[in-house]
This record gives sequence, C-alpha cells and structure tokens, in this order.
Amino acid sequence: MNNLSTKFVLICFLLFILKPVEVFSQVSSQDIDALVERALDSFAVAGVAVAVVKDGKIVHEKGYGMQSIESKKEVDEHTNFGIASNSKAFTTAALAILVEEGKLAWTDPVVKYIPEFTMYNPYVKENFNIQDLLTHRSGLGLGIGDLMMFPDGSDFGIKDILKNFQYFEPVSAFRTKFDYDNLLYIVAGEVIKRVSGMPWEEFISKRIFEPLQMTHSYTSLAEAEAHENLASPHLNKGQEISLTEPESWDPEKINGAAGGINSNVHDLAKWMLLQLNNGKYGPELKQQLFTETSQREMWKIHTVMNANRNPRYNSHFAGYGLGWFLTDVNGNMEVSHTGGLIGMLSKTILVPDLNLGIVVLTNTYIDGAGVFSAVSQTILDKYLGLDDFDWIALYSKNLKQSMGDADNVVNKIWETVDAADVSTIDKTNYSGIYKDPWFGKIKIYEQDGDLWFKAMRSPKLSGQMYYYDANTFVVKWTASGLTDADAFVMFQLDEHGKANAFKMKGISPVIDFSFDFQDLNPVRVQED
Repeated sequence: MNNLSTKFVLICFLLFILKPVEVFSQVSSQDIDALVERALDSFAVAGVAVAVVKDGKIVHEKGYGMQSIESKKEVDEHTNFGIASNSKAFTTAALAILVEEGKLAWTDPVVKYIPEFTMYNPYVKENFNIQDLLTHRSGLGLGIGDLMMFPDGSDFGIKDILKNFQYFEPVSAFRTKFDYDNLLYIVAGEVIKRVSGMPWEEFISKRIFEPLQMTHSYTSLAEAEAHENLASPHLNKGQEISLTEPESWDPEKINGAAGGINSNVHDLAKWMLLQLNNGKYGPELKQQLFTETSQREMWKIHTVMNANRNPRYNSHFAGYGLGWFLTDVNGNMEVSHTGGLIGMLSKTILVPDLNLGIVVLTNTYIDGAGVFSAVSQTILDKYLGLDDFDWIALYSKNLKQSMGDADNVVNKIWETVDAADVSTIDKTNYSGIYKDPWFGKIKIYEQDGDLWFKAMRSPKLSGQMYYYDANTFVVKWTASGLTDADAFVMFQLDEHGKANAFKMKGISPVIDFSFDFQDLNPVRVQED
C-alpha cells in the first residue's frame, strides 16, 4: 500500500471514529400530541395520559380525552388511573428497602415470616423464598386462584389465599416455567406487613410516595375517590363506549400489592426517574430510596422467557425480573410492565441505556390496549432511531381482527343455545349445592323454570344458565363489566343421570386469564 492510500485509509478511519454520534433528540410535545390524537381517532377510548422522561428530566406530561363520558371532564397530567399490575414494581421496591435494612433476605423462605403459608407439596412450601413470590415461576398455572379476587366483591381474604395454595395443582416443575401470578404478590404484601409492622398500603405511602413527593398517588381506589381528579373506567364494544363500575378491594381483606395503586403521569414520571437513576432522587440526586445493587437485582432475569425475535428490534433475550419484564431492543435493555383492570389499562417502558422512560395510562377496555401499545411503541421507535412504522394502524387492525374472531366464536355458541331442544332437560338433575376445595360453595338452582348459578362467596358470579349440548350449559353473568367472561358449565353425571360434579371454562377466546374457571373442581355436597 502506497503512502497516499495509507493516508486516505487513516483519514477515513479518523473521520469515522471522530464523527459525532447521532443523538435522537426528544420527541416534541407537538409530535406526541398528534400521535395521541390520531390514536384517539383510531381506537374507542375515553381518555389517555402520557409522560416521557429523558436524561433526568420530564420532557412531556399531558392528558387527553375525557375522565368520564358522563361528566365530560378532561384528563390532565394529574388525573388518577388504576395502574393495576404496574403496582408490582412498587411491591418489589418495598421489599428491596427491607432487604437493605437487613430485615429480610431475598432468599429467605416465606414460611420464616408466614408460617401458615401453604403450597402443593412440602418441598415447595419449605423452599419457596421471597423472590419466588415475585417471579411467576411457582409451577402453578396462569392466573391460578384469581377468582378469589376477580371479579371484586368476594369475601375472600389473605387467610384464604395463604391456605388455598395447597389445593392448586401444578402445571410445571417448580422454578422451571413462567406462568403469570397475582396471588403470590399479595403474599409478598403480607410479608411486608409482618416484617415492617405496617400494612402494604401504609408502607408504600410512607416509604415510597412521600419521599418521591408522589403527592397524588394512592394505594386503594377508596383513597383515590376522596379526591376529584379521578378517571372512570369504561368498556368499548366496537366504537361504542360505556361506563362501567370500577374494581375495588377492601385492604382489610386483600392488600393491593398485586395491582392496587391509583396514580397519574406526573407522579409516575418521578417514579420512572427514580428507576433510571438507580434508586436516587431529590436535588442533585443526593437521596437514595434503594441502592444500585438492589436495582440490578430487580432488573436481573430470574425467570427466562422466549424472546420476541422481531427483526425490527433484533431482540435476543427476554425474561422476568422482580416486578419487571426484561428484554433487549436494538442493543438496549428494555424494562417494562403493563397493567389491566376492568376499564383501566397502563404501560410503562424504561430504556436505561437511553435514560428514557415512557408511561401511558388509559381508562377504556379493550381498545386502551391498542392505544398504550401504539403510542408507547411509536415514541420508543423515535428514540431508537428507527424508521417510521404505523403502529396505530397495525394494532387497530389486529385488535379488530382478534375481537371479530372472538365474537364469531361466541356468536356460534349462542346460536347453538338458541337452537337447542330443552324439552327433555330435567333441571332437577343438575340443581344442588356443589363445593370446590378453594372456591367454596356454588349453588345451582331453579328459578321461574330456569337454572341459575350462584357462587356463594363471590356475589358477582351469578347468572342464568342456558342449555348448550349434552350435559353442558352456558352461564351468562348478570353483573356489569364481566366482559367476555361467560362460561361453559360441563356436568358430570352418575349412573342415574344425576349431576355429581362439574367443570367450567370460558367461552370466549379473549377471556381474561384471571377468570380461571378451569381450575375449579366443584362436587355435589347436598341437594338444592
């Protein structure tokens, strides 16, 4: 190589390494406004709130649409929404604080603090540790036992939850598979209470909300309802939006560790900044809620999941940490979580490598899922420097297709019901009291010539039963808000043709996994 060629290569090399790294500046508030307004036009959603933090600052926080289609009051950055499972990261942060204070260890067995805690076999019970409560690797199935919580209004409490794990059947070996769980987070909330001497609600308020000055965040709906700026939950069927009753739990019975927080994007921006600053907060970040060591523990994969190999993001890994989903997007770690209640949906995304946080809150189910996905994904793409992609159109198309497919399945079931010959059905063969080991008694009874279903401990699970086929009925719940939750009731008959047990399963392909009817095994205990 001659000197000229050598100099040319050297110059090119220097130009390459000295070229300023292109920094994709913050997405402007005007861009986010236009994005959300387009999303509101594409999805049937009452209200939305969005916050973005970047490089240690809140660069956008704003509300859009209505808190309620009845009041027409507008959403702003201080409007509270139920953040549902985004509450889980607050629970893990609370435990991290207690670990750092030397009051417990992540690997301590749960029975050290809750001796009456049960599991499906003695080995799992004795070895089930604090982190196992948080990582969805118990061996139990998806949403196991959630019927004690969903729908709200049941009389189940923490004592029932602690006792009932012994009745659940595992679906995988302990610590080998991810299956999302809510009840174990409630147990984690009970650990916080027993170790700190404060109920979960009080601990979160005093040890997290107060230091961070999250002055308008609350650990229960009842507390949030005492203040005016609160979004109401809505449902949508196609483009039609309707109000529904909010889900609410009595903290005296079941703590909110799995999903009880109500917050707003202004306060959640502070929460995201804390996370991105490795637990530091306040002027010049001189105060610390938890250490970077705890941050790394919460952001370490404890349960491996299958990575989404979408070539757009070139992702290689995925898993669950302590209250967070973890993956990589274009070489950057992404830390995220979603939350869902009837009429309330939320999503948080943190990209520590970019010092970026995004939170989207909505008050409409189901289209809110399209909004929080499309809006957060579009903003993220801008900061990753990716080409424009129409996430709104994609999610709108996919949501309409999945809901349309589900409606077709459900409609065919009801067509079968309408065509069924009920003249030969002897309803007395099915009437009676049935009992499930963990869910308690269920009454099947006759009223005005029709069969009815009534869960004795969960009043909202009550409805008329319609004959479907063979020994199977469909129960249609009378309570509002139980969207897509109607279920098959499949009776087992004895040699005389009389029902002695039944199984259940949801009829809709999009039924929420928390309606875990399939985990019930009621058997007849007495005549009606």
